[in-house]
Amino acid sequence: MSKIGKRPIAIPEGVDVKVNGDVLNVKGKLGELSLKILDGTKVEIQDNKIVVSPLNENKQTIANWGTMAALANNAVIGVKDGFEKILEIEGVGYRAAMEGNNLVLSIGFSHPVKMAPREGVKIAVEKNTIKISGIDRFLVGQMAAEIRAKKKPEPYKGKGIKYKGEVIRRKEGKKAAGATK
Repeated sequence: MSKIGKRPIAIPEGVDVKVNGDVLNVKGKLGELSLKILDGTKVEIQDNKIVVSPLNENKQTIANWGTMAALANNAVIGVKDGFEKILEIEGVGYRAAMEGNNLVLSIGFSHPVKMAPREGVKIAVEKNTIKISGIDRFLVGQMAAEIRAKKKPEPYKGKGIKYKGEVIRRKEGKKAAGATK
């Protein structure tokens, strides 16, 4: 049984949730999200709460039950408060800037790397930090992962793009060859 699926999801004030056939629509002050209801699950609204239940007991249905509950919860949180990820840039000469809507990264290549944000995602740059925000948790995380993948932090000096609070395991460099024999 799914512990996440069993728990009903409270609908906060200012958030409107509707079930239209096999689509769950969530509307709030930050925007609107639509989720396709996964196979084998049933979504109902009871007493100002979203209740997700399985239609049968097979393995895939139980997996979809917990996943659907988590997706519905993320949609409710997203339209109410939104999600954000913060990336940090480390390295001499490494920097980020906004050029219109596009993010321009100078990260040690012979050319600047330009990235356009996905629809529904906002990017802001301040000194050596990049802030990615939006209402869809998946899109925010995906955009952050794509930016980080352009220059992952390396283990010797820690240069590159990393998540805020991420700990980079550092390696020791080569030792100088000893002249004593």
